[in-house]
Amino acid sequence: MTAASPASPASHALADLTACDLVAAYEARRLSPVEVTQAVIARIEAAEPTLHALWAFDPQAALDAAQASEARWAKGEPAGPIDGVPVTIKENIATKGLGMPLGTAARDLVPSALDAPPAARTREAGGVIMARTTMPDYGMLSSGLSSFHDLARNPWNTDLNPGGSSAGAGAAAAAGYGPLHIGTDIGGSIRLPAGWCGVVGLKPSFGRVPIDPPFLGRVAGPMTRTVADAALYMSVLSRPDTRDTMCLPPADLPWLDLDHGVAGLRIGLVLDCGVGADVEPEVRAAIERAAHAFTEAGAIVEEAGPFLTREMLDGLDRFWRARAWSDIGSLPEAKRAAILPYIRSWAESGAALSGEEVYRGFAQIDAMRKATLTASAPYDLLISPVAPMPTYPADRASPTNDWQRPFEHIGFTVGFNMSEQPAISVNCGYTTSGLPIGLQIAGPRFADMAVLQAAAAFERMRGPQRAWPVFG
Repeated sequence: MTAASPASPASHALADLTACDLVAAYEARRLSPVEVTQAVIARIEAAEPTLHALWAFDPQAALDAAQASEARWAKGEPAGPIDGVPVTIKENIATKGLGMPLGTAARDLVPSALDAPPAARTREAGGVIMARTTMPDYGMLSSGLSSFHDLARNPWNTDLNPGGSSAGAGAAAAAGYGPLHIGTDIGGSIRLPAGWCGVVGLKPSFGRVPIDPPFLGRVAGPMTRTVADAALYMSVLSRPDTRDTMCLPPADLPWLDLDHGVAGLRIGLVLDCGVGADVEPEVRAAIERAAHAFTEAGAIVEEAGPFLTREMLDGLDRFWRARAWSDIGSLPEAKRAAILPYIRSWAESGAALSGEEVYRGFAQIDAMRKATLTASAPYDLLISPVAPMPTYPADRASPTNDWQRPFEHIGFTVGFNMSEQPAISVNCGYTTSGLPIGLQIAGPRFADMAVLQAAAAFERMRGPQRAWPVFG
């Protein structure tokens, strides 16, 4: 397969409009949620036979929701800030009446009794849910490879990987399956596919978006084409839900207050996180150009040193292996045999770990947290690559494709999960072969607005992106 053909600069299909533009058009009665939903359905039907980004795509349910939205707008009574806007939801976020495959053929598809918090907030605010987006087995890959789904592919070059574990969400956002998508992230699973698919992916502060079930480092957040759309969606996703026992106190943040500069900000530039694969030259050059843009805009940018260690990453790997084995070890052998071999081998290795080894691995979460917070403390923001490399072949489970070294690409992202800090991916350039390169901007704990404002400022500095890929 080859890269998709670029869109004509003059084209401005309804499926490519931002959520902010759609809401303004609905309010002015210039567009109908029904015609927009029809356009997104057409886009999906053209691209999905190639990309495999969706599961449980239900065009009729989406049209029914769009018609209800149209009626609310006609009365001037929208349900919320995203009423009538097409949305996809990652399949590990429960939606009422649908099973949750978690990307693996080993799961029984038992219908969920309730919407999980991000899905509930989306539905309450009038979002038109188009489908669930695909993920790899149990979310434990930065890949579109799955034992349950067809192989998900990157819209910029379908021979290549969209990343993961929010694989389908990244591909759907880049391909224009509507403007709003929800991913989840415990080590980079929003930011990695966002970076490799050229879209915006926000990992909010831990607990900012209620989820169920909560877990250390795990967050849900928006994946969009623009920072403003991510901020708009955060105004919905961050609303409270008592089911999340680890969430932050509700905060009425000014999510759309994005018109801020970066002059005077002290920014640390991280080009070596201390562990994992070396940063490839084209990635490094793009990040350095981004750093120069911040300097030109008045920020004080200085290089920050590495802060993670091999012991930290390997310890976390051991703990995650043991956790994965605790989930799948009790499955019947026939079920375990259905799991992607890469993930099955990785998880089975957790069975041989002693209690002490698992505990010492778990303790590395705190070590990673302290190291990341210490590295961040002198700065208003840290910037870095999202990943050391552009994306990689679609049929690989990870850049190394080696289950014994599965996390060599997450060094720049994973620390901010464990430190609970907000971090965003925003496109900062392209390789000579046309692949997007993600810039990560991270802020202090709870400083979600600072991160969004800096990302919006960088969008303005960066200028227009290349035309999005199109299919059909």
